[in-house]
Amino acid sequence: MPELKRIYWTRVGLRLAFMATVVWLFGSAILSLMPQAALSAGPAPSSATEVLRSMVDDVIAAVTLPGAIAVVLIIAAAVINARDVRRRDPVRRFTRQQRRAGMSRASGVCEMETGFGRRCSRAAEHGDHFYPWSKGGSTSLQNFVAACSRCNRAKGARIPLPGQQLRLERRRRSYVPPDGAVAVGERQPLP
Repeated sequence: MPELKRIYWTRVGLRLAFMATVVWLFGSAILSLMPQAALSAGPAPSSATEVLRSMVDDVIAAVTLPGAIAVVLIIAAAVINARDVRRRDPVRRFTRQQRRAGMSRASGVCEMETGFGRRCSRAAEHGDHFYPWSKGGSTSLQNFVAACSRCNRAKGARIPLPGQQLRLERRRRSYVPPDGAVAVGERQPLP
């Protein structure tokens, strides 16, 4: 559980930091183009070339820091994505035994949640990777979640919220035998 929480919040933080930096970058560029006649005490530029050069210099000076931060965030995202690709399980599809065991554990009913954290009541048609395969999720019974087609499409390849993992494990306690495993989510180790 702590691993999923760390991974989820790291990615959310990176996404928010990038969006804030992009807003900062565009805001700085726009503000640098605003007329600043009252602030400049020097002589007015005499030609269009000088005016354009002055505007370009102002924009470059204004976007240097947010641009550098944006580049660092893009590199961090690329490193995280490359590590996800290296983590990918060589086997993508669940075996028949895994599907059979996962579907019987869920009694053939979707394990995903609908509104207010309740369990979906539709029949399970798919075996979903709780922690997405594309992000390093393993193709194991612990990472298997029985899902209806609607819930499977809605989840997609997003990393679930840590609260969703807790609620799913809590719901599983109500229908999994006491000696059965209720843990959900497993990630491949880095090679």
